Amino acid sequence: MKRKITLKQIAKELDVSISTVSKSLRNSLEIGEETRLKVQAFAKFYNYKPNNIALSLKNRKTKSIGIIIPEIVHYFFSTVINGIEQVANEHGYSVVICLSDDSFDKEVLNMEMLANGSIDGFIMSLSKETQYKGDFHHITEVINQGMPVVMFDRVTNDILCDKVIIDDKSAAYEAVQSLIDNGRKKIALVTTVDYVSVGKLRTDGYEKALLDNGLPFNEDLIIKIEDVDTCEITIGQLLHDRAFDAVFAVNELFAVTIIKTANKMGLKIPEDLAVIAFTDGIISKYSTPTITTVSQSGEKMGNKAAKMLIERLEAAHDDDDEENENYTTEVIETHLIKRESTD
Repeated sequence: MKRKITLKQIAKELDVSISTVSKSLRNSLEIGEETRLKVQAFAKFYNYKPNNIALSLKNRKTKSIGIIIPEIVHYFFSTVINGIEQVANEHGYSVVICLSDDSFDKEVLNMEMLANGSIDGFIMSLSKETQYKGDFHHITEVINQGMPVVMFDRVTNDILCDKVIIDDKSAAYEAVQSLIDNGRKKIALVTTVDYVSVGKLRTDGYEKALLDNGLPFNEDLIIKIEDVDTCEITIGQLLHDRAFDAVFAVNELFAVTIIKTANKMGLKIPEDLAVIAFTDGIISKYSTPTITTVSQSGEKMGNKAAKMLIERLEAAHDDDDEENENYTTEVIETHLIKRESTD
């Protein structure tokens, strides 16, 4: 009897990516004929069976929701999970949480594992690598087979599904405007790489606020951090060449690193340097000094995402209802919480 084989094992055996295997099995013309035939033959030999999502949905309800998030280190994601669990539990659903670790392959594998009859629908925030690749085939497959997906925070316009976001551009604009209103004229930005959707939108808001106030937009004052593990070194280099009086950081981890590094250099917060960050988490409330933040209302975002998904699930199991493909994007309001790191 041949051993049962997984998508990951096929990829490893044939020395190709998981995405290549998945597309080959779907007979995608993006993959060369030789590779497609090789993958299909290997899968057939080992009797590989794809996830029968549609059958699972028709025959049973697990009353479980799959959550896929990029990481757990940021306080924001933990508040979203809390919000999802509150609503899920009220409606008799349990949640299963998986981390993609910002990896495309791990995101694909998580979806494959959970979709195999383990859960009824997904709530997810895209990994950095998925956004960089622009490859969303695994999400499209799940949706096409009848399983609802709700995206939050890091989303893509390439996928038609329900989404829950904040107005990142507007929130960033408000934060930078508050610095300008307090007399700050040279404002630096510590952000993520552009292919992370929220980082790009927050950068756009930062730029617009400067230009609307007649201040120069200087790309030398923008630091784009890809690897969190090295952010302290990168931020240290920025502060060493300091030619600015304020910093807007796209998350509180960057902000607290800026304050820590500034303190080591003898800079006073906020006298020498004002700091504002996204995410109103534990770090911002209890750091020294406390940090002015843009509150993302993660719990509200989680509440809304869970409600949207459960509504889809209940509709999908009502034989009298026609399938509703009028997808909605909900925008959660943000507000600025002023603390000691600004004037």
